Amino acid sequence: MSKLNFLAGIFIFGHLGFYCTTMAQPPETHNNQIKNKITKNQSTMNSINKFEFKELPYAYDALEPFIDKLTLEIHYGKHHKAYYDNFMNAIKGTEMETMDIKDIFRNMSKFPVAVRNNGGGYFNHTFYWEGMKASGGGLPTGRLSEAITKSFTSFDEFKKQFSDAGKTRFGSGWAWLCMDDKGKLFICSTPNQDNPLMDLPNGQAGLAEKKGTPLLVMDVWEHAYYLKYQNKRPDYIEAFWNVVNWEEVAKRYENALKSERLK
Repeated sequence: MSKLNFLAGIFIFGHLGFYCTTMAQPPETHNNQIKNKITKNQSTMNSINKFEFKELPYAYDALEPFIDKLTLEIHYGKHHKAYYDNFMNAIKGTEMETMDIKDIFRNMSKFPVAVRNNGGGYFNHTFYWEGMKASGGGLPTGRLSEAITKSFTSFDEFKKQFSDAGKTRFGSGWAWLCMDDKGKLFICSTPNQDNPLMDLPNGQAGLAEKKGTPLLVMDVWEHAYYLKYQNKRPDYIEAFWNVVNWEEVAKRYENALKSERLK
């Protein structure tokens, strides 16, 4: 064998070896892509400093059978996206472009109603998505569990009061678990796209019963559940408890405690 043929053989077999090694690597599945996104994007709306339309932290069908795929596609891709786009248009060319969204909420009474409605819709939905996960539910643990028991006497009583806040919210709105400036947990509800962070005229805190730091939210607008549950809002509310991301809620609670200590 000539030296030229010998070198050609090494090149060919080396190339084939690289090709086979590359082809042997399993492609990244959609579920793995979702997991990687979660790992890279652990920050929540508690720390967001810029406005972005964040990807869902799970696949559209991940919350089945409790929240169906079609509802999630429409709710996230149409309703939430519209709030985000309208919010960005409302703040374009204003001082709000460089503000943290919570600073905007703290000064909401100074800004146009379009910012209140669409900024609230943008924030509330992101907070809602991140408060859920596949194979969620169960019970909170650690200091969050202790705080819930201290504030509501038991988890069951907390669950009842939170569910009732959603069931009795007239029309469209949200049910919230929040922490006040004394570190005590409380439940409230808000209409439309208001939230307990908002400073509104006449001292109204987002038209919530009380102002505080949100820890958990449940969307009770009809578009959040109507395709699957029709007018049976209580059935949707019962299903919601199966997808609550208590790890995320606990993280929010710890962040809220740190923020209060720093004041």
